[in-house]
Amino acid sequence: MPIQHFPPPRPVKAPPLSFAARAGDLLFISGIPGFDEHGALPDTFDAQFGNVVKNIARILDEAGATFRDLVKVNVLLTRAADVAAMNALYAGAFGPPPYPARTTCVVQALPDPKMLIEIEAVASLAR
Repeated sequence: MPIQHFPPPRPVKAPPLSFAARAGDLLFISGIPGFDEHGALPDTFDAQFGNVVKNIARILDEAGATFRDLVKVNVLLTRAADVAAMNALYAGAFGPPPYPARTTCVVQALPDPKMLIEIEAVASLAR
């Protein structure tokens, strides 16, 4: 089965990557930062998290999946102080339980110094 690639939405200026790639029944979603539909990065953590969720939802929808199909999620934060807020926002966006498996890491930096969060995920498209 050929690999299906999902390009970044316009007008987002992305590095050379696919926003997601489907191989068989698995969908691999690239690390998605908190850019809005115009490619702008808001200043607040809550706004960036909301944009990440919207972007992941768009990718899942395009692939015929939902948040319930997520198997594994990796969350990258640039500030440890945002972990509690992320957990609260995450519970609302990725719930109700059971939640996908998840790893959360606090990293020194992401590609743009204004990026506060990036989330990557793997979804199962098996029906």
